[in-house]
Amino acid sequence: MRSFTELYRQLEQTTSLTRKVDALHQYLEQASEEDKLWLLAIFTGRRLRGVVPMARLREWACEMAGLQSWMFEECYAVTGDLAETIALVLPEPVVDNNQGLSELIAVIRSMQRMSEEEKKQTLFSLWKGLPTFERFLFNKLLTGGLRVGVSQKLICRALALHVLEPEDVLAHRLMGNWTPQTTTFKQLIFDTDLASLNVRPFPFCLAHPLDEAPHGLGNAKEWCAEWKWDGIRGQVIRRNGVLSVWTRGEELVTDRFPEITEALDAFTEDVVLDGEIMAFADGMPLPFQRLQTRINRKTISKKLRKDTPIVFMAYDMLEYRGCDIRQESYAHRRQHLSEFLERHNSPAVLLSAQIEFENWEMLKQIRQSAATLGSEGLMLKNLDSVYESGRKKGAWYKWKTDPMTIDAVLIYAQAGHGRRASMYTDYTFALWQGERLVPFAKAYSGLTDEEIRKVDDFVKKNTKDKFGPVRSVVPSLVFELGFEGVNRSSRHKSGVAVRFPRILRWRTDKHPSEANSLEDLISMIRE
Repeated sequence: MRSFTELYRQLEQTTSLTRKVDALHQYLEQASEEDKLWLLAIFTGRRLRGVVPMARLREWACEMAGLQSWMFEECYAVTGDLAETIALVLPEPVVDNNQGLSELIAVIRSMQRMSEEEKKQTLFSLWKGLPTFERFLFNKLLTGGLRVGVSQKLICRALALHVLEPEDVLAHRLMGNWTPQTTTFKQLIFDTDLASLNVRPFPFCLAHPLDEAPHGLGNAKEWCAEWKWDGIRGQVIRRNGVLSVWTRGEELVTDRFPEITEALDAFTEDVVLDGEIMAFADGMPLPFQRLQTRINRKTISKKLRKDTPIVFMAYDMLEYRGCDIRQESYAHRRQHLSEFLERHNSPAVLLSAQIEFENWEMLKQIRQSAATLGSEGLMLKNLDSVYESGRKKGAWYKWKTDPMTIDAVLIYAQAGHGRRASMYTDYTFALWQGERLVPFAKAYSGLTDEEIRKVDDFVKKNTKDKFGPVRSVVPSLVFELGFEGVNRSSRHKSGVAVRFPRILRWRTDKHPSEANSLEDLISMIRE
C-alpha cells in the first residue's frame, strides 16, 4: 500500500504529463502482477462496491477516536470528505501494516461476507496499522470513492513502456467489462483469445467543445457537419456472429436494446459502428427522459418497446469485414458506412444525415434550427481525420446551441473537495412557486475564484441552519443557470429535472423576488 500511496502523492503533486507517466511506469516496474491489475482497474474506473454503510463508518470512527457524533459531524463539515475526516480523527497507528494494494482489496472484498461485528473489528485492525494518508486512500477504496486525475491515455502510455506493446493496442485491450476477479494481468494485456476480442469495443474518439463560430478551423470544404444527437454514445459490434452493444461508459447493454441486437443479427457482414442510442419515433428523436425509462431495465416488455422505440443513429464505421479501418480518413469511413447501411436497410440502425453547407456563415444559420429537430447543436468532423482514442484537437468538434437559461436563488451550500474543501462551492438553487422557493438544481461550476470567495463569505455570514455538511442560507443571491434540457420528473421535489446545470453568471443586478418561477421552467419542457 505504501508504494501505491507514494504513486498517488506523485500524481497529485504534479501537472507534468511526463512526470505522471514516469511515476506510473516506475510503479508498474516494481509492483506485483496482482497490484498492477488492480491499479489498471482503479485508474480506468472499475471501483469496488461499498461494503460498509456510511452511517456505520461514521459510528465506528467515532468509537475508535473517542468522539461524540456531533464533534465528528463538525469535522466532516470542515473537510467536506468522509474518508478524509475519518483518516484525520483516528489516533496514530500502533502497528505497522504494510500489505500490498491487492491484499488490502482482498480484505475489503472478504468483508462482504462478514457480520457487522466482524466488519468493525477488521476495520479497527486495519485503521490501527495505517498512517493517516494511507488510511485516507484505504477509506476511499472502501467506499468506492477513489478518483485519480489521470487519463486512460496516460495509463496506456506508461503501460506501453512497461510491456513494450503499442499504445493503441493496449487501449483496446483495456476496454470492456473485465474485472480483476475475471482475468489476470497477463490475460488482460497479452491474451488474444478470440472470444474475448469478439465483444471488446474500441476506445471512443471524443470531440472538443467549440464555443464560438468555427471560422478559425480553416476552409469549410475540409469539414463535414452533422446534428449532435442527445442520446447515449455507444458502439454496436458484430464479430464472427457475436453481437454486443456498449456505452461510452464501457457498460455492456446488449440485452437492454433488443431492437438494435435484432438488426445486428440480421446483418450478413461483420461490423463495428459508432453512434448514438436514441429514443426515436415518427422520424424524430424523443426527449432524453424517454430513453432513461429503458436504460436500467433488464426486462424489456412489448409495451415498453412500443411506447419508447429505440434506434442506433450511426455516424462512423470502425471495423469492417474483420479489418480495423480507424486509420482511414473520416471521408472513407463515412463512405463505407453509407454503403453498408444502404445494403442492410434496417429501421433500427439509421445513418446520421450530413448537413450541406457552403461556408461557415451558412452553417451558423443552420445551427439555429437544431432545437426544432431535437438536436443539441452540430458536430464538425475533419474529412481527413482518423479515428483517435480520446480527444485530439483538430479532428472533431461539438458546437452546441446556446443553453436554456433561468434565474434562480441560492438556498443551500456545501463545502467542495480537494483544494476547495474549506470553501462552500457546491450550491443548490430554487425557483419561486407562489410565495415559497422550491429547490430544482445543483451546480458547482461557472464562477471565478474571486466570486467563489465572495459567495463563501456570504454563506458563512448568512447561514440559517445546518444539516451535516450542508448549510441553509438566507435567500439573497440570484444566479443565471444554463442547462441543456428540462423534463418532468417524479423523483424531484420540484417535479422537473434539468440536464447538465451550471452557473453562467452571478446576477448581482437582481433582487431574489425577480428570480424566475417554477412555472417558467415547466413552460420550457418539450412534450
